[in-house]
Amino acid sequence: MNQLPELPERDLPPGRHRLLKEHLMTEIRHEPPKTSARRPWLRPALAAGAVAAVSAVVVTFAVPSGPSERSRPAASEVAALWEDIALAAEHTDLPSGIRDDQFVYIKSKVGWSVQSDDQPARLEPIRGREVWLSVDGSRDGMLQEGDAGSPSEPLEKETPGNPSNTNYRHLQTLPTDPARMFEWLNKVSEGSSSKDEANFVLVGDLARESLMPPAQAAALYRAAAEISGVFVIDDAVDAAGRHGVAMARVDDGVRHELIFDRRTKDYLGEREVAVEDLPWGFRKGEVTGRTAILERTVVDRRGERPRP
Repeated sequence: MNQLPELPERDLPPGRHRLLKEHLMTEIRHEPPKTSARRPWLRPALAAGAVAAVSAVVVTFAVPSGPSERSRPAASEVAALWEDIALAAEHTDLPSGIRDDQFVYIKSKVGWSVQSDDQPARLEPIRGREVWLSVDGSRDGMLQEGDAGSPSEPLEKETPGNPSNTNYRHLQTLPTDPARMFEWLNKVSEGSSSKDEANFVLVGDLARESLMPPAQAAALYRAAAEISGVFVIDDAVDAAGRHGVAMARVDDGVRHELIFDRRTKDYLGEREVAVEDLPWGFRKGEVTGRTAILERTVVDRRGERPRP
């Protein structure tokens, strides 16, 4: 039987290796797995070991190309939207008096791509996801996916002193000046076919599953305006079905979209769409991954959920 080509393998920036044990790995190799490999659909979706064959029926969604996609917008339009997003981030209200012994709680919906044996990759059903991340990175976190009664998994604490750690305390030390933030992005981003794509991926990583202090978040989005190849998608849909405007970039045949609320410019989630037929199973226009952030706050204990 002919085997599909191996999926592109990429490394994550050092600070993202904390996520290796919490995400579903979609690249199932034909040889025995050695280490976790980065999948090409939704950037940080990794796991510590191989994943069993997927038995659930999955649905592949097609996103038609049309007037809503402007592949060559004016640079001023892209910069203006980044600035609007930065202003919204700058005025985000965070809980007061955040302590080192607390945990960042993030609730989301996710749907990754999966591949079993030599079968074409497919998009899995959307499921719930909750993570608890140590505020200062000194304690193990926790991941729970699926129903509320699903078993949880520990998340390893970060290595102290790593320049690309993503715990809240470390993020507070990052630059608030956009030029210096862009220098930091260039220094710590890795693993894509270009530095621009690596920087764009890292911006998405930080927006999705961390708690960014407002001043640093604003600097991050203003720094993102220096990333080339970014364009606007007028109407993009996250994993919760919410419509928004997206900042997008194409890499290796996949369009990676960071979706923001059209009115408030708050971050909603991500979507990835094939822009050409891909050798591992997706057709042009099909969604290959999607997420949606539903709640982000701080709680006192690992496993604790915010009160309704």
